Amino acid sequence: MAVGARGGVALIEPQIPPLTRSDSVGIVTNMKASLMVRERVPFGEDSFADLVLWKLPQALPGSTHGYKYRLAYVQRGECVLRYDNEAGKGDHRHVRTKESAYRFESPEKLIQDFLRDVRRINRENSGS
Repeated sequence: MAVGARGGVALIEPQIPPLTRSDSVGIVTNMKASLMVRERVPFGEDSFADLVLWKLPQALPGSTHGYKYRLAYVQRGECVLRYDNEAGKGDHRHVRTKESAYRFESPEKLIQDFLRDVRRINRENSGS
């Protein structure tokens, strides 16, 4: 479904995989972790989202949940939006050059919030 256009290129609503997938195991900060999502989702000719989400056996320092994630939206080679959590720093998001706290509720809500911000950025860039 087209959600807007920029420079004649339609921006599409991505197909995000279900979060029930667990086909890999890896190590995150020396813990065994189950990979839930690792996808690169195109939004247009010059934009994409990278979504990576792990289920951890225990919460990272600074977080109250057992997930490690980074969701990034890149336009024309520049990361304009990123949601992530770092050990000791906790959940937060970066919108262009500004960083703010993020209140994590669930993996599904995380992705909904991220996509809402992607749509907002695309609307702002299209001038509508």
